[in-house]
Amino acid sequence: MSGKQWEIPYRPITAEEFTGTHPPLLEAVLALRGITPADAEAFLHPDITCLDDPMKLRDMPAAVERIQRAIDAHEKIAVYGDYDVDGITSLSLLVHYLRSRGVDCLGYIPDRLEEGYGVNLRAIDQFKEAGVTLIVTVDCGITAAQEVEYARELGIDMVITDHHECRGFQLPNAVAVVNPKREDCAYGYDGFAGCGVAFKLVCALSGDTPEMLRRYADLVAMGTVADMMPLVGENRFLVHTGLTKLIHSPRPGLASLIRKATSPGKKLTASSISFSLAPRINAAGRLGQSDFAVKLMMTEDAREAEDTAQTLCDLNVHRQNLEQEIWNEAVEMVESQPAGVPLVLASEHWHKGIVGITASRLAEKYNVPSIMICLDGEEGKGSCRSYGDFDLFAALAACSEHLKGFGGHALAAGLTVSRPKLEAFRKALREYYLRTPKKEQPHLVCELHIGDAKLLTPACVEALEYMEPYGSGNAKPLMCITGAVLESIIPIGGGKHLRLKLRRGGEVFDCVYFAHSASELNLSVGDRVDAAFSPQMNHYRDQHTVQLLISDLRPTDDLPICRRLLEGEPPAPIERAELVPSRKELGIVWRKLEAAQNLEFTPEELIEQAPAGVPPAKYCVCLRVFWEVGLSRSSLENGRYKVQVLPRPADAPKADLDSSEFLRFLKQS
Repeated sequence: MSGKQWEIPYRPITAEEFTGTHPPLLEAVLALRGITPADAEAFLHPDITCLDDPMKLRDMPAAVERIQRAIDAHEKIAVYGDYDVDGITSLSLLVHYLRSRGVDCLGYIPDRLEEGYGVNLRAIDQFKEAGVTLIVTVDCGITAAQEVEYARELGIDMVITDHHECRGFQLPNAVAVVNPKREDCAYGYDGFAGCGVAFKLVCALSGDTPEMLRRYADLVAMGTVADMMPLVGENRFLVHTGLTKLIHSPRPGLASLIRKATSPGKKLTASSISFSLAPRINAAGRLGQSDFAVKLMMTEDAREAEDTAQTLCDLNVHRQNLEQEIWNEAVEMVESQPAGVPLVLASEHWHKGIVGITASRLAEKYNVPSIMICLDGEEGKGSCRSYGDFDLFAALAACSEHLKGFGGHALAAGLTVSRPKLEAFRKALREYYLRTPKKEQPHLVCELHIGDAKLLTPACVEALEYMEPYGSGNAKPLMCITGAVLESIIPIGGGKHLRLKLRRGGEVFDCVYFAHSASELNLSVGDRVDAAFSPQMNHYRDQHTVQLLISDLRPTDDLPICRRLLEGEPPAPIERAELVPSRKELGIVWRKLEAAQNLEFTPEELIEQAPAGVPPAKYCVCLRVFWEVGLSRSSLENGRYKVQVLPRPADAPKADLDSSEFLRFLKQS
């Protein structure tokens, strides 16, 4: 058990509520996400018609005109990128396209450790010496006002393509600034990653979007997923198309990496990019060796592809070891920090390329925004990660008087701070955080409360695959079952993981619970539990069965079902059979009621009053049965339920409990 706060729907859903053209579980998810039947087909089966004209992006015509002029005049062009997956795929895409047009094109990614993020003056000097007359940025440059002016003085034009926030500062005075997040950009979609903007640029240059998709959809999918961009709108189609290319016709480097980083026979998904492919590519940039990642994207040689993919895997192992060392030190430092405010940690020993990962882990562990700063002399460079709905970019802007520079998104950013200003920044950020209203964020939110085993048939679960690709903005549906009986606990994977069986409503569900041992579970066979899970198909040999991928377990919370029963709502199909009280349980409740003559309670108090040996929900059922057969009467006054035993003549016939309509309803279900 994680101890997380849960939020679950009040009422369980049933299959009979959804009778449209799709299986009921899929219909339920679509409805909850606001996707109407009219829009469902376009969402489930996106096609190229969802892509808008790239020339509608602000400054795209100017960008196309200047780049085309450079192509025609045989100018030397430099493409300036970034060292993460988005930047690497963006650069590889544009360099490949320009070279296919015969351009003498130089690709440049700054060294993360020596140069840091963004355009720098030293690189521009190098471009001048190399004869470059046009620089095109990808996934960076939106804050490069000074660098654009410097390049202009050297006779070099710049075209900026970026997707980062550009609120609160002057745009660079470049030939063109293509960024869907510009306030004056009328394009209908602003969720692109940097590689998405670069893709739009080559579509505009070529005038042939289908051909650009055939060439580059895999790179766009890699960068978009890795940069955690929302997988809705145009991104959904781009990633969907890119995954198809990665599966059926990947470029040599990615084909090698897929073989080394994923399990044979396992379907490649957006999650495969996030958790298997992207970390290996990012490892190169984090360790200042991004050239290997670019080589992986660009090579056409199978041997070079294999060697480069192995190098990236080796770099990733090294990155993991460094990360663990930094994590151990950071956790020790947190112990001396105030609770409930952003973490701002600094050290001279941390690796600049690794601290972003650690900041993310700290934010999740301590439920607050986290900033990790690598100090070097009198200056520090920090990686920032938010938590919940806190807008980190706005927070940095509010504290900018203490910073030398910053940039990024609401959820992730980077900053530069001088050592003397570090404590003032820490204090200012805490004060801003404490005075900023924050929406309460339950740690675990279940979309669907499953009330019918018919929703978890193989056909229903398989239909959820149409919701792919999953990711930011289109998360894998999280569901829950309440009041299930834990039937078995089997350690697997050397005791690191668990295989469980849950019984509910006469059905037994096979489950897996990764990264949890039996001792951490703190539950026993026979316990009643609530389970949060994502359903998936388990394919083993010729068998195809439903498996619940557990996210969290907790002892059953009886309050929701007791509230529904007291309010007269019929229980869900999956609940009914197990609500039928035995004769013994009915006798226990009657003796309690007869002895008290009068009971008064709120739903919370009822749970506390339930007699030993009778679950609270069955206690509610028993009280209702006695009311229906005339043994008691019930009323509700000022939020409190009152139950009173009715007097019966000595010669009155024995009450027929089986005459209760509610009891018959439960037994017949």
